[in-house]
Amino acid sequence: MNQLTLATPALLFSAISLIMLAYTNRFLAYASLVRSLHARYQEHKDKVLLWQIQNLRRRLTLTRGMQVLGISSLLLCVATMFFIYINTITLAEIIFGIALMLLIGSLALLIWEIQISTRALDLHLGDMEE
Repeated sequence: MNQLTLATPALLFSAISLIMLAYTNRFLAYASLVRSLHARYQEHKDKVLLWQIQNLRRRLTLTRGMQVLGISSLLLCVATMFFIYINTITLAEIIFGIALMLLIGSLALLIWEIQISTRALDLHLGDMEE
């Protein structure tokens, strides 16, 4: 394995920052949609609206998980840089490996959330086709 340098974990900063921006945008869109659906549900208690609210709750939970794993990955990248700085390379390599695994977990949750979102949109399209 090549020597881990300060530049290696630093490379992930921009990628993780962009991912976190995308996650935050998803969260804000869901929050707006939840408020809108909640108001509509208060007007008339429709089972479809209730299903949409439950679906959004699950998607928000996944988005929170994506954000927590992404932020944790970024924090561990910073910790990796610190351990490289104090010349504790073995610990830095272990922590960086964990940071990469957390980032993989975050992206895996994104795939799961996209699948749920796509199914929800397919149901809406199915209503329009009937």
